[in-house]
Order: sequence, then C-alpha cells, then structure tokens
Amino acid sequence: MTKKERYLEVLNYFQQQMPIAETELTYESPFQLLVAVILSAQCTDKRVNETTPSIFKKFPSPETMALAQFDDLFPLVKSISYPNNKTKHLIGMSQLLLKNFNGEVPMTIDVLVTLPGVGRKTANVITSVIDQQPNMAVDTHVYRVSRRIGLVPTTATTPLAVEKELIKHIPTQQVHTAHHWLILHGRYTCLARSPKCALCGILPFCKEGTKNKKASSE
Repeated sequence: MTKKERYLEVLNYFQQQMPIAETELTYESPFQLLVAVILSAQCTDKRVNETTPSIFKKFPSPETMALAQFDDLFPLVKSISYPNNKTKHLIGMSQLLLKNFNGEVPMTIDVLVTLPGVGRKTANVITSVIDQQPNMAVDTHVYRVSRRIGLVPTTATTPLAVEKELIKHIPTQQVHTAHHWLILHGRYTCLARSPKCALCGILPFCKEGTKNKKASSE
C-alpha cells in the first residue's frame, strides 16, 4: 500500500465513522478554551474538565483573571499537573491579552506563542478549533497513532516533524478535523500500551497492525 493510498483509506474511514469530531475540553469562549488547553499540558482532558468549572466561575474572562493573585487562583489549579507554573502562566497570559490584544485571543500561531504557557501545540489547537485553520496540533496521541498507522515515517521523531508530514498529505479542508480523529482514535482505540487492534476499523490500512497480524499468523 502506498502512502497516498493509506492516507485516502484512513481519512475516508474517519470521515464515514466520525464525521463530527471536536475537542472534548469544555469551554464557552476562545479565552476559556485557551485556559483549558494550557491546563491540559501533560494532563487529561477529563481532569481539566473537572477543574475548569470552578476556575471559570470565579475568573470567566481575561479581565477577571488578570487581576487574580497567585494565592487566589492556585487552589483552583492545584489538582492539575504543574500547578505552580500553570497558575503563573494563566495570570500572565491574561494580563498580556489585555495589554496587547484588548482582551481578544489572537488567531495567528506566531502571536499566540508569545503568550505565557502557550507553545506551538497549544497555538495550533486554538487556531484549528476556534478558527478552523488548517493547523495540526501534535500531542502524544497524534504522535503515536500517526507513526503506528504509517502516515508518517519512523524517522519523524519530533512533534514538528510529524506535524509537517501530516499537513503535507492531509487535504487542507480536513486538517482541523483530522487532528481530532487522530486524538480520539489514540484515546479510545489505539492505546499506548494495549491497542485495541481487534476492534479497530483501520487495521487493514495500519502499517504496524498489519505487520503484527502477519507475524502472529506465521
């Protein structure tokens, strides 16, 4: 199977089985999504969604969060990984939004990454989810799944390399949705330690799965 054929089969499968794929983070505004994505670094969406309601109730906007003291916000963040840094990042990010962007979340990668706590992955999430820009955020699920399936070569050993390879082969109009397809597939089917290959609809197109199936039959 050529790479072009594999992409076509995988994308067609996801389009048919999961035509609507969205972030599982809960939010009501671009600012709230930005907060949630910053908190989600090395933390599960489930944990973030359990934490953000109390944060958004007290600090629903950049105007309110920019005025927060560390000791006001930290107790609401402490159940999340790296709470000290993330508390500082959220306050600093809110202050810069007010100072430089009138409280509006910018929608360009280069500008977003100037905000505290915002790296390329976070910026890609924000622009693809809010603005449906063709940007591919590569988290642990996207990295693992795309390499296992064979969408990217094993020589793509960094998130940026994986991102560039995926962007090159996925149709522009599908990129923002494909990001969620790969995440959700990795979260619920193509697990890190015990992938559910027997239940996987893309097994016939999966490079690693096909190789394992062949080896087990020999």
